[in-house]
Amino acid sequence: MPTSPATGRPGAHAVLPSPNGTASRPTEVAEPIMLELVDENGVTIGTAEKLSAHVAPGRLHRAFSVFLFDDAGRMLLQRRALTKYHSPGVWSNTCCGHPYPGEQPFVAASRRTAEELGVAPVLLRAAGTVRYNHPDPASGLVEQEYNHLFVGLVRNPLVPDPDEIGETAFTTPAELARLRESGPFSAWFQTVLDAAAPTIREVTGDTAGW
Repeated sequence: MPTSPATGRPGAHAVLPSPNGTASRPTEVAEPIMLELVDENGVTIGTAEKLSAHVAPGRLHRAFSVFLFDDAGRMLLQRRALTKYHSPGVWSNTCCGHPYPGEQPFVAASRRTAEELGVAPVLLRAAGTVRYNHPDPASGLVEQEYNHLFVGLVRNPLVPDPDEIGETAFTTPAELARLRESGPFSAWFQTVLDAAAPTIREVTGDTAGW
């Protein structure tokens, strides 16, 4: 079944007239990307189109953030592709995104990690939730998110999608500190890192000093 390029889900079709007035073959019509709106307790209250949910002042919606590490305890970072509509070209955590309406956050985190990085984590553990409101100075968009956090391990070679990721890096805490001094990070990075820190220390054994 054809899938929508916007959602990756089955797409709708429209029959377009040909120049001689007869119907031509069906043409795929992209579906909008929809997010799950939530209240302050994370209870679903509706849906909204992705971009509209990020227009100031923003609408609180469900999201997820993933932190993956190698066996040496180094954190996998990604630099967002320059073509991204939101926070392009900045460094951020391994993967982040939004579940489809009705999709479990764990499933969404696993799916999106594979889509963006071309690998599946060998371990992925829930690390709680965090609610934040972060404007993006560059775009004027706002992240009003109820974010589900996940921490895990990755061992297979990465195959990043260039439409999503411009660069990847495995970093120690010291290397991360130097990288943060050299260029911008996503507005939400420190918030999700702080919230996930206890589980990060459990998964890595705190051998890397996180």
